[in-house]
Amino acid sequence: MIKEGSNPYLVKELSTGYVVLGDHQYFKGYTLFLAKQHVRELHDLDPETKLTFLDQMSQVQEAVAKAFGAEKMNVELLGNGDAHLHWHLFPRRAGDMGTYGHQGRGPVWWVPFEEMTDDSVRLQEPELSQMRQALLEALEV
Repeated sequence: MIKEGSNPYLVKELSTGYVVLGDHQYFKGYTLFLAKQHVRELHDLDPETKLTFLDQMSQVQEAVAKAFGAEKMNVELLGNGDAHLHWHLFPRRAGDMGTYGHQGRGPVWWVPFEEMTDDSVRLQEPELSQMRQALLEALEV
């Protein structure tokens, strides 16, 4: 969808990856940074590409933090579900887990998957355009 230009969540193409808003926004500002090169693991990239990819991910997570007012960023590289190198970037704020976790604190994955992907948190217009623009502006700084 990205290469075809049909992904409405695409924010920006960088030299090593794509900045994409998550289609569900339980944690407002949730963004992915998807590697352009199809590899499963970070160590599968050549050294120069790996360093650039890591640097660009750091720039993206900083832009996400600024664009969406994060108090803390959670940055995860998992890949157990999709065997393609990508980062999950979660802006975090006090109380964003509600009753989950330890006194409302903990990793995002302590929120049940069904709640994180519920239709009530699906990103739609006009919020999609507003969030895309906010992140694009933060990336341009």
